[in-house]
Amino acid sequence: MYAIVKTGGKQYRVEQDQTLLVERLAADEGATVALEPVLFRSDDAVFGADALKKVKVEAKVLAHERGPKLRVFKFKPKRGYKKRTGHRQELTRIQVTKISNSK
Repeated sequence: MYAIVKTGGKQYRVEQDQTLLVERLAADEGATVALEPVLFRSDDAVFGADALKKVKVEAKVLAHERGPKLRVFKFKPKRGYKKRTGHRQELTRIQVTKISNSK
């Protein structure tokens, strides 16, 4: 069974005991979080707003990490203007512990 959840502005296809990297969540390491909203559940093809409100996807926060360094370089020709900046995205590694349907 799998479910499709939305977190951090992205959609993920998750299965039980799967580990994945998502945008930074405001939870401590070791905490349990509920991934909402659930957009689809494969068991019995559950979709629709009322049916999906009953579906719960729980995950455990394993670690907070940072993504790879992205370097941005910009310049203007013939003017001597050069600017170099970088960015590292804040990420959270989670493990899906349970996909349940509370009736």
